Amino acid sequence: MATAETYPNIVFDWRSETAEHVPESARKVAFDIKQALFQPLPGACPSRTATKISKITVVGVGNVGMACAQTILTQNLADELALVDVDPEKLRGEMLDLQHAAAFLPRAKIVANTDYKVSEGSDICIVSAGARQRNGESRLALVQRNVAIFKSIIPQLVKYSPAAILLIISNPVDALTYVAWKLSGFPSNRVFGSGTNLDSSRFRGLLADRLDVSAHNVHGYVIGEHGDSSVPVWSTVNIGGVPIIEFLKNMGIPYSQSTLDELHKMVIGGAYEVIKLKGYTSWAIGYSVASLVNSLLRDQRCIHPVSVCAKGFYGIKDEVYLSLPTQLGYTGVMGVLNLPLTDEEREKLQQSAKTLAEVQDQLDI
Repeated sequence: MATAETYPNIVFDWRSETAEHVPESARKVAFDIKQALFQPLPGACPSRTATKISKITVVGVGNVGMACAQTILTQNLADELALVDVDPEKLRGEMLDLQHAAAFLPRAKIVANTDYKVSEGSDICIVSAGARQRNGESRLALVQRNVAIFKSIIPQLVKYSPAAILLIISNPVDALTYVAWKLSGFPSNRVFGSGTNLDSSRFRGLLADRLDVSAHNVHGYVIGEHGDSSVPVWSTVNIGGVPIIEFLKNMGIPYSQSTLDELHKMVIGGAYEVIKLKGYTSWAIGYSVASLVNSLLRDQRCIHPVSVCAKGFYGIKDEVYLSLPTQLGYTGVMGVLNLPLTDEEREKLQQSAKTLAEVQDQLDI
């Protein structure tokens, strides 16, 4: 990570380094700061160019896949939406149901087929297909079953959309994003998973409820595994720019680690509670995915905690996929934020990486 010693003479200039009125020296300063703030993924290939027509493919028309499709359409993120599934009747039914809403939606072409040729020329391919966990089934067994499914999906997407970005949301998302990356042969910046983007929204929402403030003004990340070993980064949580832990200490307001741990448990258990009550999760992940698609297609360069190839970041030595605060733009993953973690947070993140690496090392890919 870059430090103050790395750039001892930098005076920050808020102006864009690309603006014509900015002196060359100021442009270099701004560029140096940007380089220090974000680290590119090794082997990244930012060669994609913008197109006028945006096409998105969703593989898997279950509850999650259709929630993604619906939010993408209502937010006017795609000119063309392609749906792919192995069940031809359900597939056609979902396509017709969306097409019948044409008068109430932004204009978009909606197509569907069991043949992956329908996905040809996609900018983004979203994979929500996969086997569900059985009672008593281990995570490794579930991943192995999904590896077999992904072997029939990923090569087809690559064949018809060789310049696409692969966005994986099937669970276990970290391991399956790694599988998709290996099967695709794509550079790592063009394969990532939804990761803890939704976990972080739950985290921010819970804090917002307790502090009676908009979640938009609560800033904080849950990183690491999308699961039990995830890491809430309490050291950087801020409310409207006020670091919450530091504020509590300075004001002498008592808080306990058990309180923080309990809120994290609520974040982890959020999905299980929804599944217990309604049988599945759908809407929140749909909105989460739409936010990622928006950042990609509109080149928003927003920072999202998503599952990326983490080797070389935060002391992680394994070639493992897990969630880190990541800048997303039209070429996919543009960089990973240098977040100032505490020693404890860094250790927990590295342990999360080891947990995932143990699963990945046993996969048949």
